[in-house]
Amino acid sequence: MGKPIGIWVALLCFLGCTGQQEQLVWVEDFEDAQPRADRWNFELGNGCPNLCGWGNNELQIYTDHNHTIKDGFLTITAKKEDSLYTSTRITTKDKFKFQYGRVEVRAKLPVGAGVWPAFWLLGSNIDEVGWPLCGEIDVVEYVGREPDMVFNSLHTQSSHGNTINTKKTRIDDIEEGSHVYEANWTPEKIEFSVDGNLLYTYAPEVKTQKTWPFDQPFYMIVNLAIGGNFGGPEIDDAIFPQEFLIDYIKVYQVGDKH
Repeated sequence: MGKPIGIWVALLCFLGCTGQQEQLVWVEDFEDAQPRADRWNFELGNGCPNLCGWGNNELQIYTDHNHTIKDGFLTITAKKEDSLYTSTRITTKDKFKFQYGRVEVRAKLPVGAGVWPAFWLLGSNIDEVGWPLCGEIDVVEYVGREPDMVFNSLHTQSSHGNTINTKKTRIDDIEEGSHVYEANWTPEKIEFSVDGNLLYTYAPEVKTQKTWPFDQPFYMIVNLAIGGNFGGPEIDDAIFPQEFLIDYIKVYQVGDKH
């Protein structure tokens, strides 16, 4: 004989109504005319003199005008202007950082040989300890020279910054329409997903500063690079201009239920 309905309801409520749940702690819907100055920084130029080519032999010069915001979308436009490639890179450094949680971005990728869009996180102690000891979480990277491929990667001191802890996943027609790219970051592991489908998990058995610098706050970066070590040496100038569209960015963290 089954339990009375009231007992089942009480049991389900106990299981589902106690403990902790995800809470939306930060959201960027790009509803303002420009990226909000209290949230975002523009990183300008070619990285020189300290980090020429942005550390990857990238060819673009970042400006504060290769972007628009319209209808709730941030559009970063990569251009070929005379002999120069231009684009935009924004970060939340010193304005927003977080430790652990689920971060997701809904975006539409550019296409063509030479483009390298990315949404990624850097350890907020980078100025003190440098890269890669600060750690890096690449929520999504895409390179136009490899259509239909999505990259999820971690950079740590144990890998000497090389792309060792990584997964390349084929997703047919990933360039069509917008998709949700996600990293779920806990004290034990980091899981990467696209449209809710788990692609890659990083969970080293031994966690030290060299293998797991992910026990500290990180800030976010959105950019569209051109060429470079990962984007590739061959660039199809006929593809420009190319657009990287970002619909929203959301950060969820676990908190006590009220």
